[in-house]
Amino acid sequence: MSKIAVVYWSGTGNTELMANCIAEGAKDGGAEVDVVNVTGADDFTPEQFGGYDVVAFGCSSQGTEQLEEDAFEPMFTALEESLSGRKIALFGSFGWGDGQWMRDWAERCKAAKATLFDDGLTINETPNDEGQENCRDLGKELAKW
Repeated sequence: MSKIAVVYWSGTGNTELMANCIAEGAKDGGAEVDVVNVTGADDFTPEQFGGYDVVAFGCSSQGTEQLEEDAFEPMFTALEESLSGRKIALFGSFGWGDGQWMRDWAERCKAAKATLFDDGLTINETPNDEGQENCRDLGKELAKW
């Protein structure tokens, strides 16, 4: 059984809904799952990161298409040196732009030599039924990965 962490920051609840659906799918896929809502830079440390087979990181697009700056970005930056060879997935919601923040984030993870599941799951605004199912499917795939 794989051990998965779903680590996210959500401003409006859209990315939180995505995180919960991913966790549900991973559990249905047979994984042991922990969900971590990042409210501060120390909410998910490099030491904790090492205890998981797969980590799904989620953050909505902020400002000019970037990661949330006060809690999530500092937490993720602290983990960046630990990404090499680690299995991760990215997800998040956005309300404007074209998803550039996710493309930038995926490139950042590739540069850190992470093993990236794909280039990230993005959903515009609130996940509808199909979007929620896509999140559950991602969780199931992560459980098998």
